[in-house]
Amino acid sequence: MVGLAFVVLFVLMALLAPWLAPYDPLATSWGAIRKAPSLANLFGTDEIGRDVLSRVLWGARASLLAGVVSVCISLALGLPIGMLAGYLGGWTDALISRATDAMLACPFLILAIALAAFLGPSLTNAMIAIGISATPIFIRLTRAAVMAVKVEDYVEAARAVGNPHLRIVLRHILPNILAPLIVQATLAIAAAVIAEASLSFLGLGQQPPAPSWGSMLNTAKNYIEQAPWMAVWPGASIFLLVLSFNLLGDGLRDALDPRHS
Repeated sequence: MVGLAFVVLFVLMALLAPWLAPYDPLATSWGAIRKAPSLANLFGTDEIGRDVLSRVLWGARASLLAGVVSVCISLALGLPIGMLAGYLGGWTDALISRATDAMLACPFLILAIALAAFLGPSLTNAMIAIGISATPIFIRLTRAAVMAVKVEDYVEAARAVGNPHLRIVLRHILPNILAPLIVQATLAIAAAVIAEASLSFLGLGQQPPAPSWGSMLNTAKNYIEQAPWMAVWPGASIFLLVLSFNLLGDGLRDALDPRHS
């Protein structure tokens, strides 16, 4: 519940950023360069006088959008491919499984960086790269869940009375494999937030001057001694958002697992 509360808080921050932000996140002030936190600027200002609080609030949009859209891409690709492998089996399963193993052989973040560099630096391309990189996890999870469910008695009964394969998959198998996929999606959002921040830090994600927590950290590393607040607030935001999604994922796992009820 604590994780859910913080996730809702960050979502509200992102949605209400135009009204919550005290200043324009892109507005510079050469008379307020690297000013410490004060009543005028609660989180201080950055290297060209922009309000850090405003940029943190607007940066939440990029992180949440990257997390949700990337996982949606992963689900859209991984769910049908995993169901195909698990339900058909045979050479189809072998072919998909070997291709998935080949993708899993490359670390998630390294693959995302390579794809983002190939596609070009932008938030949209970063989301596509993260989504494709996370797809193998959903393929394997879906495949395993389908293989466990398709041998259940109710599926055999549906097959025995002549239901077509598509109806069996969509009506009898899919609803019974959603619980682990929901949990994995929640945890994957946390990983996607870190990946987006990493890509932005490397210059492959949200492009300046648009606010992003990762790009804010990239700039802040040059002023860590003179203006530590430039790194503290975006870093703390990433930490809290990722922790919140992980807590929410753990809670959903316990709530959706019948063995814990």
